[in-house]
Amino acid sequence: MTPTLRYSLIYGGLASIVLAAFIAVTAFLNHKVQWVATLTFGYSVMLVAMSFIFVGVKRYRDVERGGVIRFFPALGLALLIALIATIAYTLIWEMYLAATHYRFMDDYIASALAKARAGGKSAAEIARMSAELDGMRAMYANPLVRLPMTAMEVAPVGLAVSLFSAALLRNPRLLPARENVRAASPSPSRTDPA
Repeated sequence: MTPTLRYSLIYGGLASIVLAAFIAVTAFLNHKVQWVATLTFGYSVMLVAMSFIFVGVKRYRDVERGGVIRFFPALGLALLIALIATIAYTLIWEMYLAATHYRFMDDYIASALAKARAGGKSAAEIARMSAELDGMRAMYANPLVRLPMTAMEVAPVGLAVSLFSAALLRNPRLLPARENVRAASPSPSRTDPA
């Protein structure tokens, strides 16, 4: 296994663990704590998960490249880490959907319509909204539409962090590699006075 692949699997895997925990927490707390379901919280967690891109590229630069890496090799590794995390996020979401019998869209539509009713929308507006959401439900039922939609939730964050990481880490003076310098101590003499 090449070092690039090894680093992409390790750091993509770490990002995937954070994303899996996010999905699990969201599924568990969604109806209990309102801030869990917000876009701000979701993208904040995705940004934290994708920060493993920066860590992975820096570690690769310091260990495998002697503290120096150019933009495109750094970007290539960063994009591989992001790709692994994106694929994992998509597959984990699919497992969640399967475990909940694909109830997500039904729950989402029921919640959206309940909020519209509570907000005082007219019956005509609610009927129009319901028709639009039913179209969305039919579209989301198709895995060829659902899988890319899920991937596109996290992929832009991965792309942005990849570009940011490659641009910053090509400068060897930014967070330079720490050298392990040990003071050379004289070894004890093994000669015995006989």
